[in-house]
Amino acid sequence: MAATTTGAGVGERLALEGGRPVRGRMLPYGRQWVGAEEVADVLEVLRSDWLTTGPMVAAFEERFAAAVGARCAVAVSSGTAALHAAAFAAGIGPGDEVITTPLTFAATANCVLYQGGRPVFADVDPETLNMDPNEVERLITPRTRAIIPVHFAGHPCDMDALRAIADRHGLAVIEDCCHALGAEWRGRRVGALGPLNAFSFHPVKHITTGEGGMITTDSPELAARLRSFRNHGLEGDAADRLRRGEWVYDMVALGYNYRLTDLQCALGLRQLERLNAFLSRRQRLAARYLEGLRDLTCQVLPEIRLPVVRPGARHAWHLFVVQLERDRDAAFAALRAENIGVTVHYRPVHLLTYYRERLGTREGLCPRAEAAAQRVLTLPLFPRMTDRDIADVIAAVRKVLAWRRRC
Repeated sequence: MAATTTGAGVGERLALEGGRPVRGRMLPYGRQWVGAEEVADVLEVLRSDWLTTGPMVAAFEERFAAAVGARCAVAVSSGTAALHAAAFAAGIGPGDEVITTPLTFAATANCVLYQGGRPVFADVDPETLNMDPNEVERLITPRTRAIIPVHFAGHPCDMDALRAIADRHGLAVIEDCCHALGAEWRGRRVGALGPLNAFSFHPVKHITTGEGGMITTDSPELAARLRSFRNHGLEGDAADRLRRGEWVYDMVALGYNYRLTDLQCALGLRQLERLNAFLSRRQRLAARYLEGLRDLTCQVLPEIRLPVVRPGARHAWHLFVVQLERDRDAAFAALRAENIGVTVHYRPVHLLTYYRERLGTREGLCPRAEAAAQRVLTLPLFPRMTDRDIADVIAAVRKVLAWRRRC
């Protein structure tokens, strides 16, 4: 994306107060990168016999499974559908409790509600913002059925600790990997660490199919259950019956229409070929941020906390989330005025109105997550960003923090 830089410096007046913005137009926090090859592949499918539930779906599933090191992959219509299908396959039902993190998008907890279960929120590690295994252990009751960890921003959770807890208590594990395609924990790729792993292909994610999702598993039985669930709970699909020359079908469970189209899978296949290049670019951009902002963490009173990468983790850098020590909302407004498209990930799920009114959750339930939610700020990060874009963001952050220092 081309940038128009005005040359504003740290000492200049904020755009919020009438000064010149660092950029002439808004830089979004995330954006897809779709090239001519993707367009050509989609056009080829449009001219074919199959627009949905055809050969592109199977090919995308096979290659995605290979990319993460899993035995099976099942494509669905969104990351939310992937989480819902995984909750179904794990057998979550009415009365079951499922422990997850409050610092995530609502879909992570909503998938439990869809199945009649109850989300239970475990507080987070204040550095990685991932779910704290000690908090998970503390919250287990006789009703606990599963754990849903989220690899926040692309940093993998401590899956050794979480799997050990699950094994001790006989719990299912569903990994929310929607931020973490390409991440690794102790040499193993996210997507092959647990029995059920959910991914998203929203346009701001590592690869995109427009909307779309995937569940990976090493269990052919779970994969069959997932495929039925995405297709109304039917056994087999229309393509299977066509190949066999049969018409008879049966519905064996209550499922949904969560199918992903051949059009989208053609896009996904080409995007998957570019995944390693996308990951490398994200890594380089994150390194630029860390280098350009690190001195702000070394002061007597540090103004900003930068993301950490724990030993044994390979960060996928879906998001670059900093924590500001004061006045996050004022900094948010000031950076937006500088045409830096910052955003916030996330408002804690247990503080959303639906959860407060229906589940009785409240402030103080997860104090570390609640405190972090007042500090977090997501800076733009996507592979198509230029070196000038990164320089603009760093300049704008430094400009805004210098202004706050004078206040």
